[in-house]
Amino acid sequence: MEGSPSRRLTRFWRDDRVLKIAGQVAFVLLAAAFAAWLIGNLNDALNARGLSLSFSFLRRTAGFAITEGAGMERTGTFWRAYQVGVLNSLNVVLAGLVLTTIVGLLAGVALISPNWLLRNMVRVYVEIMRNTPLLVQLFFIYFGVVLALPSLQNRIELGPLTLSQRGVWIPRPVPQAGFPVWASLSAMAVLVAVVMYTRRLRRRQRTGEETRPALWAALVLIAVPLTVWLALPQAPLSLESATLEGLRMVGGLRLTPEYFALLMGLVLYTGAFIADIVRAGILAVPHGQLEAARSLGLSEASVLRLVVMPQAMRVAIPPLINQYLNLAKNSSLAIGIGYLDLYAVSQIIFNQSGQAVQVIALLMATYLALSLLISLLMNWINRRMATPGR
Repeated sequence: MEGSPSRRLTRFWRDDRVLKIAGQVAFVLLAAAFAAWLIGNLNDALNARGLSLSFSFLRRTAGFAITEGAGMERTGTFWRAYQVGVLNSLNVVLAGLVLTTIVGLLAGVALISPNWLLRNMVRVYVEIMRNTPLLVQLFFIYFGVVLALPSLQNRIELGPLTLSQRGVWIPRPVPQAGFPVWASLSAMAVLVAVVMYTRRLRRRQRTGEETRPALWAALVLIAVPLTVWLALPQAPLSLESATLEGLRMVGGLRLTPEYFALLMGLVLYTGAFIADIVRAGILAVPHGQLEAARSLGLSEASVLRLVVMPQAMRVAIPPLINQYLNLAKNSSLAIGIGYLDLYAVSQIIFNQSGQAVQVIALLMATYLALSLLISLLMNWINRRMATPGR
């Protein structure tokens, strides 16, 4: 019969939606069973060796010192050592993201420059960096450039910059008595500039009137801090330069040879990839828009700033995200030149404690969190810069 239970059951199991759901449920159950088997097998292997999956070992004394970055004494715990490793990695990654963006942007514009010499010099740089391994470049920069610099007695001084095989010294800003007032008013100026930029931009989009939001925001950002700086009886910040006293440098901000070589390697390597991304973004702008901008009497610099770059960045941001993620993950190659970043410190903790599974899991979770944070930020910027209606 048409409505018999057996026929209804047959139609039920032949339903495409039921089969898809059943297949997904079966896959999840099999994956869960496989994961439970792996964890059980891992627990048995660890118990047989007197180990466990506990993270309590992080409270034990590390027994080694870290002199890079925030640093740590030998009496510090494994957890403190791990924190210092994270801070050291963040230090090089954040500085690298800023510098590699500047290098990549300038090199990308130079790749389409009408100047033959500049264009080909940058092309040589891009091809060399893109077609040689990053680790080899780090070795060359560290052993062939940084460690080949002269000693402290014969150091190279380029204005406030001091170069030596012992590191690089740059001026260090030192807060003075009026710094809290200047910093507070400057922070308020930033907020006012953001509000002013947003309101004038919306007004321009609504009425079509030229409100110059960037100009007014920049005026507030410059005028308020500068006025407060000049009004204070003493400068809120002073620059402390490094000086040689005996056999060591005193004052200033020191970049260790390992940190400087790693930073330069990451910046130059990633900047080469960003340069080609920027070049492709600029070439993606329709040529007719360039001709229309020039016909309005705009200079080449104004055409690049007002017409080309805003549209080019909409094309360039998605691939830029990948390069920023690559820079963050490539920072783990610091172990090759002795910089104590997250990966290098984690390896020492693993060797000292013997807790391989926990250390590797913690290491992977930290790099995953860093990568997701970069992706979220860049995707937000990408949505903000996307063309309306697309």
